[in-house]
Amino acid sequence: MSDKPRWEIIHGDSLTVLESFPPGAFDAVITDPPYASGGRTQAEKSKATAKKYSSMGGNAPPDFDGDAKDQRSWTRWAAEWLYLARRAAKPGAPVCMFIDWRQLPCASDALQWAGWIWRGIAVWDKGNSRPQKGRFRQQAEYIVWGSNGDMPVSRPVPCLPGVFKYGNPQNRIHLTEKPLQLMQDLVKITEPGGHILDPFAGSGTTVLAAVKEGYDATGIEVTDVYADLAKKRLESELDAA
Repeated sequence: MSDKPRWEIIHGDSLTVLESFPPGAFDAVITDPPYASGGRTQAEKSKATAKKYSSMGGNAPPDFDGDAKDQRSWTRWAAEWLYLARRAAKPGAPVCMFIDWRQLPCASDALQWAGWIWRGIAVWDKGNSRPQKGRFRQQAEYIVWGSNGDMPVSRPVPCLPGVFKYGNPQNRIHLTEKPLQLMQDLVKITEPGGHILDPFAGSGTTVLAAVKEGYDATGIEVTDVYADLAKKRLESELDAA
């Protein structure tokens, strides 16, 4: 019998799929949900994601779903999936959710409304960003994190940094893809041998990072092209190893 970590990509809407998991099925929730923060007006927010987040024109990665909500709708939606994710998480399980500065207050609100204990914010320093004269560079995104109830400091996990410094991945296959090494560092907040859930799997980076670090992992992805792409990526990089 193989002792290799197990992984799965489920094609579906997180709000539906999360309800199907039994309580306490996962040891951590680590995810990068749609931010719905690009654009200043609702018309700009409603544009295709490739137009909001890429300057590559026809060469940009495919669009993804769920990014056209206004702030109130996004907060309500986030509270709902975070509630369902907490139900599927074991007591003490950590949660880590990426977000940008625009939605940071909404993310921490939604996390707490869903019943998680908010424990802080870590920083992803991307380094490169467009300079703006007389303003601060917007070179950071954030990781809102917490736990499903008590989270003893005696857990067998390392001391993690509060700032992760990695540039955006080259040759991205998803519009908002995170660096693989960043995710390999981040998943270590999970106890060894745990099962990690990513409700917004995208191109599968979190699942790939988790398996590389020895965890089981389940990802959910609603966008057809990315669900298929994630499965093929993981099969290529993991099952062939």
